[in-house]
Amino acid sequence: MQVLKFGGSSVANAANISKVAAITADAVKRDRSVLVLSAIGGCTDGLIEAGRAAAMQDPRYLTIIDNLESRHIEIIDELIPIDYRPAIELKVKNLFNQLRDVCKGVYSLRELSPYSLDLIMSFGELLSTRIASVKFTSMGISNHWTDAREIIRTVRHGEINTADISKTYSNIRKLLSSEKSRLHIIPGFISSDAQKRTTTLGRGGSDYTASLVAAAAGARVLQIWSDVDGMMTADPRIVPDAKCIRHISYKEAQELSHFGAKVIYPPTIQPAIESGIPIEVKNTFAPEVEGTYIESSPPETRGKIRGISGSSNIALLSMEGSGMVGIPGYSSRLFGALASAGINIILITQASSVHTMCVAISESDADKAKEAADSAFAYEISLAKVNPLTEERGFSIISLVGDDMKNQSGTGGKMFNALGSEGINIRAIAQGSSEKNISVVVASEDLQEAMRVVHKEFFGERRERINLFIAGYGNVAKELIRIISKRDDIAIAGISNSRKMVISKGGIGPDKIAEALEAGEEADIAKFLSKATDLGLNNSIFADCTADRIVASS
Repeated sequence: MQVLKFGGSSVANAANISKVAAITADAVKRDRSVLVLSAIGGCTDGLIEAGRAAAMQDPRYLTIIDNLESRHIEIIDELIPIDYRPAIELKVKNLFNQLRDVCKGVYSLRELSPYSLDLIMSFGELLSTRIASVKFTSMGISNHWTDAREIIRTVRHGEINTADISKTYSNIRKLLSSEKSRLHIIPGFISSDAQKRTTTLGRGGSDYTASLVAAAAGARVLQIWSDVDGMMTADPRIVPDAKCIRHISYKEAQELSHFGAKVIYPPTIQPAIESGIPIEVKNTFAPEVEGTYIESSPPETRGKIRGISGSSNIALLSMEGSGMVGIPGYSSRLFGALASAGINIILITQASSVHTMCVAISESDADKAKEAADSAFAYEISLAKVNPLTEERGFSIISLVGDDMKNQSGTGGKMFNALGSEGINIRAIAQGSSEKNISVVVASEDLQEAMRVVHKEFFGERRERINLFIAGYGNVAKELIRIISKRDDIAIAGISNSRKMVISKGGIGPDKIAEALEAGEEADIAKFLSKATDLGLNNSIFADCTADRIVASS
């Protein structure tokens, strides 16, 4: 048994669904399979928009639904052979009529309850899987479609629906044992509670559905198909030479995901992890690429740093005071206050003197966090035992992840040296006793450069970056810039013309120089050289492209 899950981008249009069908058809030849699908790309957002419009008595909700229906019918017309179209078009039209009825009720009541919203959102996966089922039938592949609400049972904890594991696993096992089809198709994301009301599984809900099915069935493998080659050593949008990670442990994958890697969402794959089921991350649009294999004990673990991740929009909340020294309970009170306010703590640091403590949280929670913390310690603040908490914004976290870091000396030093060599200041450091990751907090403006230099230190060539400071922006300078623009190891860290100058330790793109100069400060060669020196960047070179004796003598 194997479970295959495809996300929204993989089923965004008829051409993509055809790719999904081809991949699944090959899988069915090898093993009995369960296919879990998300709604077609953008559909869930459209459904939410329709529900909210209806609650505001905005008749635009009907137009949104009409557009979604047209999009699904277009997919059917392109994807499904003509002999099979009438039945599926009727099914799709009936589902959209049901959706209109639900939204009409919301419109009349002027209220969009959580259960109504869940019901509205459920139509996306119902539609995509119904269409896929007919596609497989038209290919001569027998399949069994099951409404996930009949098997995935949930309980509600606050605003979150989580699976009732015992009942859900029992339902899945009964389904797979009673219905022997070679291919089962199940909508992702949707479920129901004990009262048979439609519920949804939240962020990464389709992954959660697939993980539950894989765990209950004791699947050989859970495949998660998306639009990326797998988990990468860094975000390729920031680090162009990032590499695909072929093998990674469950814990390493969770660490990378916690600090920014978006390929998997750890809570949703927990059932598969607890059952020891390998997870394979593959690219729908490049199925020949090996992808990433996530397992309990990957090969070649020793000596391996697996990857680097970064997350932005971080705020630092700091508590300081002599009254904290030697007094137990301050940490638990702070964490309790933040938890009661519904605030997630991303990272924690504390000085050994217990005089200061710092937590990293999302910037969106900063105001609420400070209010909750100041309220919790109002008495100590009034006695000056603890200072009012400070909150600072504009930070990012970069994390270095690897199971075997504890057996490698100097890993932290290499990371800090790489950052220091580029003049990147570290505001906070955290490392768990298990030594699976080292996380540092840097200014958000330094994140991209920090990611690149740390990645180069652990995964790249040993060629160090040259930081070039150019005086003059005439023909000579422009020709120099044209020549070096093809070199990724040379960064233009500063440039000055006769009127303006600009310095950037992160580097100025060749195509951005004119714009940067226009917005720069008044040119002053002495100040320019002083600022370049103060940056303290290694491998700095000054290029005089002027005919000015004053510049040359400086």
